[in-house]
Amino acid sequence: MNKITLTADGSNTLYNESIGEHYHSKHGALQESKHVFIDAGLKHAITSFPGQEIGILEVGFGTGLNFLLSADYCQENQIKLNYTSLEAFPLQIEELESTGYNNYVPQAIWDGVINNYGKALQQAVSILPDQQLKIVHTYLHRYETAQQFDLIYYDAFSVQHQPEMWTDEIIAHVCQFLKPSGIFVTYAITGKLKRALKSIGFSIEKLPGAPGKREMLRATKA
Repeated sequence: MNKITLTADGSNTLYNESIGEHYHSKHGALQESKHVFIDAGLKHAITSFPGQEIGILEVGFGTGLNFLLSADYCQENQIKLNYTSLEAFPLQIEELESTGYNNYVPQAIWDGVINNYGKALQQAVSILPDQQLKIVHTYLHRYETAQQFDLIYYDAFSVQHQPEMWTDEIIAHVCQFLKPSGIFVTYAITGKLKRALKSIGFSIEKLPGAPGKREMLRATKA
């Protein structure tokens, strides 16, 4: 079991002892997820792809917080959500329940995730009528799909602890699954990451980071 940790904004995260890193920022799990993936990612993508549906590919389902907040926002704004998340090491259901993230979303969304978590690891499931979740139990470099997504949440562990997730090759691999004008968003920003994205035709934006980080990155596919 991963160790539960209270973060500075009052929300919990988990500490992965095998990796040596928390799943979310110790400066605030909830505020980091909202800042990076909802505000800079989802809300921006919705304005870029106006309509009633959005497709998201997430690298690193982890505790499920990004999905919960995304489903909540899309439900409130009557947007159909098709969400695929890649996770090489899925948490146990008891670990998800220990986070207390049920306090941050409507009960129907929380129950939908908890009741369907095992099934979502096998196939796409409807958490709510217009909120679909599929968790693919695989390594990123092995993932292949013909599907094209509007938005990528890149939420792998840091380059210090998981350098294989930040190579030029793996970034190019995941970005092939984005539509033209699709958006890649992550909490991290390094010169190497910027060069990798620019080399495959992305435009780069440096944005203010979540508390504890000066900057973050958002990139748009040509």
